[in-house]
Amino acid sequence: MAKTAKMTREERSWVLYDVGNSAFVLVMVTAIMPIFFKDFAAAGMSGVESTAGWGFANSTASLILAVLAPVLGAMADYQDRKKRFFLFFLYLGITFTVLLVFVGRGQWLLCLVLFVVARVGWAGANIFYDAFLPDVTSRERMDLISARGYGYGYIGSVIPFLIIIGLLLGSGMGSGLPVGPTRAGFLIVALWWLLLSLPAIKNLRQIHFLPADPAPVQQSFLRLWRTFKEIRRYKQAFLFLAAYFFYIDGVDTIITMSTAYGRDLGFGVPLLIIVLLVIQIVAFPFALLFGRLAGRTSTRRMIFVGIGVYCVATLAAFFLPVIDDMFVKTLAFWIIAILVASSMGGIQALSRSYFCRLIPAEKSAEFFGFYNVFGKFAAITGPFLMAVVGRLTGETRWGVLSILILFVVGALLLSRVEECAE
Repeated sequence: MAKTAKMTREERSWVLYDVGNSAFVLVMVTAIMPIFFKDFAAAGMSGVESTAGWGFANSTASLILAVLAPVLGAMADYQDRKKRFFLFFLYLGITFTVLLVFVGRGQWLLCLVLFVVARVGWAGANIFYDAFLPDVTSRERMDLISARGYGYGYIGSVIPFLIIIGLLLGSGMGSGLPVGPTRAGFLIVALWWLLLSLPAIKNLRQIHFLPADPAPVQQSFLRLWRTFKEIRRYKQAFLFLAAYFFYIDGVDTIITMSTAYGRDLGFGVPLLIIVLLVIQIVAFPFALLFGRLAGRTSTRRMIFVGIGVYCVATLAAFFLPVIDDMFVKTLAFWIIAILVASSMGGIQALSRSYFCRLIPAEKSAEFFGFYNVFGKFAAITGPFLMAVVGRLTGETRWGVLSILILFVVGALLLSRVEECAE
């Protein structure tokens, strides 16, 4: 099958799910929910305390998935199991996104608990969604289809985001978020996520699987143990995961904490929302570009490019608070945002497809369980590190600087991973 061939029904269904679940990331993790939490649910807290609380909540969600992912992944590799797990976490995430509508002023703990479960549902569904990649496409098209998932996910998530912004502006949004329209926005995210999941619910099929076993739970633990014992067989896959742990930690931390950091810098809600909207639009063509360039150069090389861009953006973000002129500070913030947008889709898409080539297709859910463990533990350490350093120094920017270490270590480890045949 040619790389440029039209997408199959299964490929389209898989890509559309990325369009649906990306709205959760944009609205609930990055844009609206952090502001809603800081300004409404955590009303009365200091900026440093609420930012730290938001970081700890994201770390907790990641920890839960990190503990569950390997066993769930191993269990899902048996025939007809992958989709069941996918659906369970999908419905869990949608349900708790809806429940966030009922959070009241000052109910910061309830807000964080509901958000943690919603994020667990979203991330859990993504374990099995990622593991469907070898089931829906060929090895030669993995970079292309993975990049299209991220690319169309970014541009598609703009649609519900614009609807929500329209509701907010229509209610006379000033320096803060109007509560009623914000809650309506949570419902829009849940509905969009569900509707765009329908093709995946209908069309995704588990092609690669292990034979059914009468004791799947026991056998799943045994398989995990055997995988650890045979780790030399999969040396390149686990070496890649070690690199991925560090650099994706930095990526996820910037995505998760950027809005809260922007509020600490004094930027207003309208500016932050516009910046995030532009990031989604810019990320779309760059994610597709990364996928095409990976075919012309190499996937590994393009991941290095993404890490380099993030290092520059992180260093620039560290120096933002020392800029006194608000115009210059705003301009610098925009430049950093464009840098992040240029690489965030590409580095995630190519990491997913590169790892997919390193693993056996019939054990994809188990290995993507490990993939998500490394990703989720990474997502724990980054926000936690930023929160702790921010609390100890009293300045969030020193927490931002600590993220640079993650990118550097990730790049050094990735340099030890062999080039993978396309």
